[in-house]
Amino acid sequence: MTLTRTKDILADLIAFETVSADSNLEIIRFLTNHLQTLGARCIETRDETGKKANVFATLGPDIPGGILLSGHTDVVPVADQDWTSDPFEMVERDGRLYGRGTCDMKGFIAASLAFAEALDVEKLTQPLHFAFTYDEETGCLGAQNLVNDLSERGIVPDIAIIGEPTEMRVIEGHKGCFEYTTRFTGLEGHSSAPDDGVNAAEYAARYVSKLLELRHVLKSRAPAGNLFEPPWTTINVGFFNGGVAHNVIASKAEIGWEMRPVQASDADLVNQTLSDYVTHTLLPEMQAVHPEASITQDVVAEVQGLEPMEDNAARKLVAELTGANGTGTVAFATEAGLFQQLGVHAIVCGPGSITQAHRADEYVEIEQLDLCCRMLDRLGRRLTA
Repeated sequence: MTLTRTKDILADLIAFETVSADSNLEIIRFLTNHLQTLGARCIETRDETGKKANVFATLGPDIPGGILLSGHTDVVPVADQDWTSDPFEMVERDGRLYGRGTCDMKGFIAASLAFAEALDVEKLTQPLHFAFTYDEETGCLGAQNLVNDLSERGIVPDIAIIGEPTEMRVIEGHKGCFEYTTRFTGLEGHSSAPDDGVNAAEYAARYVSKLLELRHVLKSRAPAGNLFEPPWTTINVGFFNGGVAHNVIASKAEIGWEMRPVQASDADLVNQTLSDYVTHTLLPEMQAVHPEASITQDVVAEVQGLEPMEDNAARKLVAELTGANGTGTVAFATEAGLFQQLGVHAIVCGPGSITQAHRADEYVEIEQLDLCCRMLDRLGRRLTA
C-alpha cells in the first residue's frame, strides 16, 4: 500500500516544473499543505527574492532531537535533452518510473510523504522532521538558508537521512564542492609600454599558478585511510577569460575555479593562502601603478563535505534499517555536510542511481522505491514502539 501511495504522490511531484531557475513556491505549498493535514508544525524560509522557499516540518512531540528526512525540490533543466516522453508527466514502463526528478530526488520525497501518511502520529516517541529545500542543484543555497535558520532557533535533530539516489546504499562521506569566480581589474594601455599599465590577465595567471602550487600541497595532506578517490582535495580551473587584443594591455580578467575538499581544514588552507597572496603580493603590485586596481571574488557555492565519523548514529541506524553490511563514499556533493556542521549525525541513502540523474529519460526503478518504503516502514515501527 505504501509503495502504491508513493507512486501516486510522485506523479503529483513530477508535474511541478521545479527547474532551479524558476520558483518552487507551488511545490512547497503542496508539501506544506500535505504535512499540515497530518498535523505537522511547519516553518518556511525564503530566499531574498521571495520566489524560492524551504519547508521544515515536524510531527510528534515538541522536544529536542529526533529524526530528519531531507530532500531537495529543484531539478535540472530539460532543455536540449531528447526525451521520449513529457519530462514533467510521470510514465511507468518496464518496472521503471520516468520523469524529471524521479530519482533526483522527488522519489525519496514521495516515499517520505507516503510514510508520514501511514504513521500513527500520536504514538511517536520522538520528533520526526522533514526538510524540503530549494536550489540544491545550484549550490545547496536553500539548505544553507535552512541550516542557519535552524541554528538560530536551536533546532538540532539527532539524525538526518538525506535521500539522494545511492541505490539504497548507506553513504557516510562525500567531498565538499567550493566554487568561485575571481575577477581582476587593472589598467589598459598600449602593449609597447607594459609598465605603464596593469595587466589583469597576467595577474590572473599568477593567481592560477598559486592554485596549481596548492594542488600539489593538498596531495600531501590526504588523511590516512581516506576512502575517497582521489583521496586528496582537488582543485580545478574551469575557465580563464581576459583581454581584447594582442596589442592591448588587458584591463579585465576572470577565472572560474573550484575545489573538492576531503576535510574542512583543506578549504581553510586554500582560502587563507590565496587571501594572503592577494593582500600582500598581487594587490600591492597592481595598486602601486594604478590605485584603483582590484581583485574581487564571488562565491558561487560553498557546499560542505560529509566527513566520515568514527561514531555516527545515523550510519548505525540506517545500516540496521536496510540490512547493509558496509558503507561507502561518493564523488557527488549533497546537503548532508551542512546538516553535519549543525551538529547532526548525517547519512545519505535513497532510491535510484546517480547515473540516471540529470539525463534525458531520467527514471527510478520501482524496486528501488519499494526498498526505500520498506526502510521507512521499519523506521516508523521504531519511532512508534
